[in-house]
Amino acid sequence: MRWYPMLLVAVALLSGCSKEQSQSQVRPPAEVTVLKVAPRDTPVSYEFVGQTQSSRQVQIVARVNGFLERRVYEEGSLVKAGQLLFEQDPKPFQASLDAAKGALASEQARLQTARENLARVKPLAALNALSKKDLDDATGNEQAAAAAVDTARANVLQAQLNLSYTRIESPVTGLSSFARVQEGSYVGPENSLLTYVARVDPIWVNFTLSENELLGIREQSRAGNLRLPPKDQYQVEVILANGETLAEKGRITFENPDFDAKTGSFLLRATIANPKNDLRPGMFVRVRVLGAVRPNAILVPQQAVLQGAKGHFVIVVDNESKAQIRPVLVGSWYRDDWFIEKGLEAGDVVVVDGMVKLSPGVSVKPLEAPIAPAAGSVQSRAAAASVSAPGGAASSGPANGAANERSAPKK
Repeated sequence: MRWYPMLLVAVALLSGCSKEQSQSQVRPPAEVTVLKVAPRDTPVSYEFVGQTQSSRQVQIVARVNGFLERRVYEEGSLVKAGQLLFEQDPKPFQASLDAAKGALASEQARLQTARENLARVKPLAALNALSKKDLDDATGNEQAAAAAVDTARANVLQAQLNLSYTRIESPVTGLSSFARVQEGSYVGPENSLLTYVARVDPIWVNFTLSENELLGIREQSRAGNLRLPPKDQYQVEVILANGETLAEKGRITFENPDFDAKTGSFLLRATIANPKNDLRPGMFVRVRVLGAVRPNAILVPQQAVLQGAKGHFVIVVDNESKAQIRPVLVGSWYRDDWFIEKGLEAGDVVVVDGMVKLSPGVSVKPLEAPIAPAAGSVQSRAAAASVSAPGGAASSGPANGAANERSAPKK
C-alpha cells in the first residue's frame, strides 16, 4: 500500500508539531526593560555656527601730515582708552601755533586801538563836531578789528588741535594690531592708517536664521508644541572649537530686519561678556540659544525607536502583557532621547531593551527602567546661524529623522 509510508510521515510531523506547541505553551515570558510614557515640560536649546566680531573696531588714523617720530605701544597688546600709541614730530606744529598766537596778539592790539578811536569819535559826532561818515568809519574799523581777532583766535585753536593730533591715542580699550607705518616714515593721505584697535569685551557673535527655520518655529509655537521665553529673553552660550563652553552667557541684541536674497536667511547678533579675552574677532564658534520649552513633551530613549519599511515604530506592552508594534512619528533628538510627535500617549509602556526577543503577541515580563531627569539642552549635529525674528520663532526638524534641534526662536 503506497500511501502507508506517507501516512506514517504525516503522523510523525503532527506529533512533532504537537510537542513544539506544548513547549511554547510552557515557555516563560520574555524579560524586557520598559519605560512608562510620562509627558513633561522639557527645556530645549538650538545650536548654530557663528563667527565672532569686535563690538567696536576703530581705525587709528593720522589726522595731520608729518613724520612719524615713534611708536609707543607694543603691537598686539591690550591697550586702554586714552593710551598713547604714536607720536608725530611736533616741532612744525608748535611753530605754527606760536605764529598763530603772535597774529592773535597783533589783531587784539588793533582792536584795542579801534575801540579807543570809536570811543573818542562818538561824543564828537553827537555834538556835530565830526561828520556822520567819520562815525561810520570808526564803527566799521572797530567791527573789522573784532572780526580779525575772532579769525586769529580760531587759527590759534586750529594750531593747538594740529599740535595735539601729533599725539595719537586709543579711543577705546581693546586689542591692538600691528603698525602699518614704521617710525621715520612721512605720513600723508595715502598712508594715514597707522593701525586699529578692536574692542573684545563685550564681543559680538553673528549667526543666521533661515526662512524655513523661522517658519518651522512659528508653526510649532502656534500649535502649542513650543513655548518661547517671556519677552524673547533668550540666553546665549558660546562653545569653542575644543568643546569648552564659556562661563559667561549673553543675549541677542540685534536682528537684521531684511532677509539676504542670496542665502534666504537673516543675521542675528549676540553680545557676550569676554573679560578674559577668550574670544578673538573672526573665530568660528558654536552658538547655543537657551530659553525655549516643549510643553508636555513625550520622549523615549533612542534605542527604543526602530525603523522598518513603513517608517519608525516602537514596541509597546499592552494590558495583557503582550508585545505590540506601534508606528510613531519622531521629532528631534534630545540628549539620548527622541521626541515623539505622534503615536504615543501618557501611560503607554514602551520596551527600551530586549526587543530582539520579541515578536507581536509574545508575552513579556516588564521591568521598569529608571526615569532620566528633564534637564539639559538639545545637542545639534548640523550647524546653522542665527536666532530671533519679529513676530515669531523658527525651527526645523531633523533631516530623515536623524538630526537634532537646530532652529531658533523668534524675537
